[in-house]
Amino acid sequence: MKSILLLMGPNLNMLGEREPEIYGSATMQDHIEDAERVANDFGYELVHFQSNNEGDLVNQIQNARGRHIGIIINPGALTHYGWSIHDALVAYEGVIIEMHLSNPNQRESWRHTSVVAPVADGSIIGFGIQGYELSIRAFHQIIENDDK
Repeated sequence: MKSILLLMGPNLNMLGEREPEIYGSATMQDHIEDAERVANDFGYELVHFQSNNEGDLVNQIQNARGRHIGIIINPGALTHYGWSIHDALVAYEGVIIEMHLSNPNQRESWRHTSVVAPVADGSIIGFGIQGYELSIRAFHQIIENDDK
């Protein structure tokens, strides 16, 4: 089975508790289970990793080379200044989807710039828990088009 790496950055382990008015009441586990269900429907295995440390995410991206056909990444606040994540993604040859539960463009001005977007195949933002399903669907569409 082809696998997708689902990466979640800082504070996403606090989903369901942290700012539910922005991020909703679903927990990180709820998000993972929803994403796994959709991935499995398309015939993908979903491997999940969350860390509050930038270096851990970089290590996961580097280790994904040759192991996963793509990465769906919600880098949290690292989206806006995590240049080491940007550089690690540049060296990754699979599909990359950037995903955010909220719409950073509707929030504080410092959230309006993404260092991940320029190296991603696409970005899914502002759709809450449905963002993971939309990301997997977009991922699948990219893979299917590449195979033809």
